Amino acid sequence: MDMREFSYGIEIETVGRTREAVARAIQTVVGGEVRYLGAPQAFDPWQVTDNQGRIWKVVKDASLNNVPEHLRAEIVSPILNYGDMEALQQVIRAVRAGGARVDATTAIHIHVGAEPFDGRSLSRLAKLVYKQEPLILTALGIRQERLSRYTKPMSPDFIAKLERYRPCTKDQLNRIWYGQRNTCPQHYDSTRYYGVNFHNVWYRGTVEFRWFEGTLHAGKVKSYVQFVLALAAKGLNGRAASSRKREFKPESAKYDFRVFLLHLGLIGDEFKTARKHLLSAMPGDAAFKRGRPQPKPQTTEMANVTVLEG
Repeated sequence: MDMREFSYGIEIETVGRTREAVARAIQTVVGGEVRYLGAPQAFDPWQVTDNQGRIWKVVKDASLNNVPEHLRAEIVSPILNYGDMEALQQVIRAVRAGGARVDATTAIHIHVGAEPFDGRSLSRLAKLVYKQEPLILTALGIRQERLSRYTKPMSPDFIAKLERYRPCTKDQLNRIWYGQRNTCPQHYDSTRYYGVNFHNVWYRGTVEFRWFEGTLHAGKVKSYVQFVLALAAKGLNGRAASSRKREFKPESAKYDFRVFLLHLGLIGDEFKTARKHLLSAMPGDAAFKRGRPQPKPQTTEMANVTVLEG
């Protein structure tokens, strides 16, 4: 399955503008009608029904506690496909132009449809992430506060159980994820706060990637979506995945992560911007594993020859 065939959705947290203002900014791109729902009161939602009949929501999020409640606005997209990428970017630009912004409390969550996966392929995805996590977390610049609370790294105990029990079905994986069979997952289950959240596989039918710091940079958001779609495709299509944790080496990190991105299929001009943004925070040199070679210093004799020849 090609990465472009996956469905996805995105949640983008913003501050500084009312939920109505953000909803009307979205409408300028997707058309349709804006409506105030008001219920459930905890989320105080506004809704945009676009020209295709799809629903974009703008809701309140209690975690955005640096601003008054009426200036907290989380955008929840409808189910999107790869062809919607340009429209998504236009929505982000319109919301930013309307005065919304991000701060230290805001984040982005990306959901990928879990329907194509079974227990084996979800296990491959988990092990793929676990192995490369030192690179991924550095590349995305995730703050320690978020890592310790809202987007925890993959659990070594979970990975060990995957290796031991080798689940074939989602039901078998369910028992490993929760520690028992959970037939009625609740929204605020404690297992949801991982960078790769498998709780949502059974709660709403998606794999949720919670890694991303808040941004209204349309190019970065596109890069993040492409990255998780490529990860999902590698987990689904791969034959095997090692769970041996990669050692993080600052001198080769940028090179190692570039090779990983190419291994995921993010090759060519289509993904040039994604590679640029995803590599920008990495130490090292993208072209040289051990750092860019330094020119050899000239000896005194060679320096004198150069002067004479000049």
